Amino acid sequence: MTVEGTTERVLRLLALLQRRPSWTATELAAELRVTDRSIRRDVERLRALGYPVHAMAGVGGGYQLGAGTRLPPLLLDDEEAIATAVSLRLASGGTVAGAGEAALRALAKLDQVMPPRLRAEVRAVHGAMDTLVGPGIEIDPELLVTLARACRDAVRVRFHYTAHYREPRDARPRDAEPRNNPQPGDAEPRNAQSPRERTVEPVRLVATARRWYLMAWDVDRDDWRTFRLDRMRDVTATTWRFRPRSHPDPAAYVQRSVTESPYRHHARVRLRAHPDQVRDRIPPQVGRVEDDAEDGWCLLTAGGDDLNWLAVHIAALGFETQILDPPGLREAAARLARNLTAAAAAGPEADALH
Repeated sequence: MTVEGTTERVLRLLALLQRRPSWTATELAAELRVTDRSIRRDVERLRALGYPVHAMAGVGGGYQLGAGTRLPPLLLDDEEAIATAVSLRLASGGTVAGAGEAALRALAKLDQVMPPRLRAEVRAVHGAMDTLVGPGIEIDPELLVTLARACRDAVRVRFHYTAHYREPRDARPRDAEPRNNPQPGDAEPRNAQSPRERTVEPVRLVATARRWYLMAWDVDRDDWRTFRLDRMRDVTATTWRFRPRSHPDPAAYVQRSVTESPYRHHARVRLRAHPDQVRDRIPPQVGRVEDDAEDGWCLLTAGGDDLNWLAVHIAALGFETQILDPPGLREAAARLARNLTAAAAAGPEADALH
């Protein structure tokens, strides 16, 4: 076989090893239509180039591509290359500090070596899309890596956390105006506490459109907790391994935490709409939408510090609504209806009729 043919076969072998965790020598030989002896020689060629190909003992033998001291070149098929290019474009506007610039550098490298036919497809996708960058909080990528490894390796993590507390409900008059103007999805209590050391057993990182959260078992409080990554300081992964325990669904747990727990009021309303219609208007970090027992209806659960604010946003959805909880929300909705009716009656057209 020519040198070009051998090189092509070695590259195909590398692509196969990158496709799945392990291969037997027989499987590789069948894929490349060569003998087991040729596979052994090609594996040695990859090792000479710095690729850590590990041999596995057992019936038939096998090979696995391991992690080396440096990142080796990756071989991507057409679909993987397009997906990677589009993902890098989206990552350029993300919430991980420094990731935007790194994503653009990687995208430039990928575009340089991409075949013209794929480059044209990727540019067509990029030309047809725009990214709305919201006011997200940037997170140090080192923090993400530390927590991700701790989740993977099941080791405890220590950090200082700036929690927040809110005034007791009777600390202000019932009819007092809120001191701030909460926005949808903002779980921002009013007063900050001093940072306290926490020790947790991490389970999963969960990202919303604006923030990153960690779901973990709080060792001192003996319960599950949600932590915002931007409030963590001095994060350290210990060497203390823990036995993973049964846990709630991380995404659902974090969603409940950010849509209900931080708020003074929890609203539960039934809407005459398909759940997907409501989810199109309510981001997951703002409200939780569930199927209702009665066909044609769904259940929305959301939180807020001001019932008047909740009434306005629920009414703005434009669906037939039944308020379940709290009773004060019905009163707020009635006030809103009276105010809107009075405002409509006081318009220029109404004055012209008198």
